[in-house]
Amino acid sequence: MSLVLLRIDDRLIHGQVVVGWAQRLGVRFIVLVDDAVHANLWEQDLYRMGVPPEMDVVFASVSEAAARLAEWEGDPRKGILLTGDVDTMVAVCAAGAGGAGGGGPRKVNLGGVHAREGRSERLRYVFLSEEEADKLRELAARGVEITAQDLPTTKPVPIGDLL
Repeated sequence: MSLVLLRIDDRLIHGQVVVGWAQRLGVRFIVLVDDAVHANLWEQDLYRMGVPPEMDVVFASVSEAAARLAEWEGDPRKGILLTGDVDTMVAVCAAGAGGAGGGGPRKVNLGGVHAREGRSERLRYVFLSEEEADKLRELAARGVEITAQDLPTTKPVPIGDLL
C-alpha cells in the first residue's frame, strides 16, 4: 500500500491528521520528518501520545527520510508522511526523485500552514511567503501534484488556484 498521503502541516501529529485523515484512509503508520523532533525524545513522546497504539510512528531526520523513502513506499501497510514546512517536503521530494524508487513522490497535500511574519493568507488554513510559494511552484513544475485540503471531506484546491 505504501504512503497514501504526503502532507505539509505545521502542527505535525494532531487530531485532524490522526482522526480526520489516518482513520479515514486506514493508515497503519505515520512518518514524521523533522530534524528537531528527530533529535528530541521528549517531543517524540508527546507526539506519540496522540496516536492510537495500533499505529506505528517513525521520527526521521531529513537525511534519514531520503535514505528510507523507498522503504516506506514499499511498506505493505498504508502510511502518511508529514513535514512541518515546505522546505522539508521539497527536500523529501527531491530525495525521492534521485532515489532507487525513481520519480519520487507525485502528490503532496498542503494542510495547515499557519500565519506568521512574512506570510500572506491563501486559504483560511494556508499562509505562505513568496519564497514558499516559489518553492511549491518549482515542485509542481517538476510534476508533483500539489493540492490544499484541510480534511478528507473537503474539496482539494489545486495549488495553481492559491499562487
